[in-house]
Amino acid sequence: MKKGEFLYEGKAKKIYRTDDPGLYLVEFKDDATAFDGVKKDKLADKGILNNRLSAIFFELLEEKGVETHYEKTISEREMLVKSLEIIPVEVIVRNIAAGSLSKRLGIPEGTVMKKTVLEFSLKDDELHDPMINHYHIYAMDLAAPEEMAEIEKAALRVNELLVPYLREKGITLVDFKLEFGRHGDKILLGDEISPDTCRFWDSSSQEKLDKDRFRRDMGGVVEAYREVLRRLEGGE
Repeated sequence: MKKGEFLYEGKAKKIYRTDDPGLYLVEFKDDATAFDGVKKDKLADKGILNNRLSAIFFELLEEKGVETHYEKTISEREMLVKSLEIIPVEVIVRNIAAGSLSKRLGIPEGTVMKKTVLEFSLKDDELHDPMINHYHIYAMDLAAPEEMAEIEKAALRVNELLVPYLREKGITLVDFKLEFGRHGDKILLGDEISPDTCRFWDSSSQEKLDKDRFRRDMGGVVEAYREVLRRLEGGE
């Protein structure tokens, strides 16, 4: 598969065309950002780790019937994906109060939610990804009601699959962000699933194994990502 025209560079990835119009190539970068890009750094091998971790999660979800954009891993930093028209609605799935939810609602971090919470934000860096609801989504024509129903069902299914899978690895899935896109007449899960987009806590110690280590200047960011990968790959 030939890497073609450069299309787009985000905070953590670069996207390229390929010689197949239905497939893109995603290159994972070592860049780390937080607070809408105000805080930046480069963390050696972060892109390699997130590429591998995303592939593991996408392969698991595909096996369980969740359709994703993932095709295959090309190199240690690159994966081949189906081309998507990204729906500019980020879906946040919350099982335990943390981060902005704790701040907004005054719920102590670590509080287990009585019911899984779905939140939506507008995918727009310049506006700082503001929270939106269904009324905004339909008024702005971001997605149709039937598309949102499909997206919500898929997001809850991802949660239903990943919570027990990670629990077996000694990891608590606190919350995570998903993005979806249109591929022909299908809605597919896109973007990535990694410690950049999820909150992972060690089930015993509650140690953070995710991007919060970068956000909060805790150190050991790459080491935490490596630990998640080690557990997922069955390392001792």
